[in-house]
Amino acid sequence: MNEYRKDFPMLKQGYIYFNSASTALKPQIVIDASNEYYEKYSVNTNRGVDSLGYMVTNKYEQTRNKIAKFMNANANEIIFTRGTTSGLNLVARFFESAILEDDEIIVSIHEHHANFIPWQQLCMRKKAKLILVKTYRDGTVDLDDLKSKINFNTKIVALNHISNVFGGINPLKDIATIVHQYNAYFVVDGAQGIVHEQVDVKDLDIDFYAFSGHKIYGPTGVGVLYGKYSILENMEPAEYGGEMIDVVTLNKTTFKKPPYCFEAGTMMIAEVLGLGKAIDYIQSIGYSKMNEHVKQIRHYLIERLTQEIKDIQIYNRDIVDSNLITFNIKGIHSHDVASHLDSKKIIIRAGHHCASPLMEYLGVASTIRVSLAFYNTKEECNQLVGALKEVGDYLNVLFK
Repeated sequence: MNEYRKDFPMLKQGYIYFNSASTALKPQIVIDASNEYYEKYSVNTNRGVDSLGYMVTNKYEQTRNKIAKFMNANANEIIFTRGTTSGLNLVARFFESAILEDDEIIVSIHEHHANFIPWQQLCMRKKAKLILVKTYRDGTVDLDDLKSKINFNTKIVALNHISNVFGGINPLKDIATIVHQYNAYFVVDGAQGIVHEQVDVKDLDIDFYAFSGHKIYGPTGVGVLYGKYSILENMEPAEYGGEMIDVVTLNKTTFKKPPYCFEAGTMMIAEVLGLGKAIDYIQSIGYSKMNEHVKQIRHYLIERLTQEIKDIQIYNRDIVDSNLITFNIKGIHSHDVASHLDSKKIIIRAGHHCASPLMEYLGVASTIRVSLAFYNTKEECNQLVGALKEVGDYLNVLFK
């Protein structure tokens, strides 16, 4: 896979980048697409009758169609957002008026804050109940426990596709079947999932799926919310303004049909166009090729870490298909490890990973997370292991 490394300008800066689950690096094709918009046709969409505006609108809508095809959805089911967090919060606002006292919303302790706090706060406002479904150690849902807790008071089940801490992959289709037996809605945080497998929303029968462009080698500040059209057409807009309206009078306003009624104001045009190129880039390589490389690299790195790093505790060692290695080193704070690695220009993630309830459950303040991508190499893994061996000496010098 070394041939693809040249596509990523940041790798030329001398960094070893093991933090792709936080935000992936951007290939030149994505950077060029965003820059081209600003340099050659930096005008707004859906406004005016000029030729440039028509061209940009066409490119923007072509990207929507591309993403719809990528997910096996219809174009009118694709809403552009600022990212996964924005999309999930938008869904929570959709349901503001529908959730009543004593209704129930099911989540898991493995959720990212973006798929936990919106539902927690909605339950608090509406005096509804937030229910935790049991999970296995890898972050996947215990389906038997879900069956025991879901009932006709359950209105929403909100779960991740892939855990951002441990990397376990939830069986979305099986969960959707259970959820729909009780006429509830299934909302999926796809921030990590879309990176590792192509999602067929029709086959999975999920109601909402949110993801971020920057996780899949696209720009920051743009994401996608998929929603079934039969649901979207009965939802009220969360924001009001330009281009989401149909007719405005002094006494009444009518709105466009989805998805446009949910895209008020000037959208993130350059970022949307860059996201389209990121989809092209992923498809040109193929998920299977990327995943196989990551699987080999992860296996190699885990073996070296286990054999050579004293007092290491790897929390998700046995999850074969994950790109994540989450661990701690006994007696050394994760932030100290990250600081030492940073001095070597090795970038990892240390902290609670926006999953504080999970850290509390594990009985730790934070963990170290190495997230691998197809542009990582065994040589980079060797350098990481070598740097981790030096952490104790680094701290002794630092605090001497």
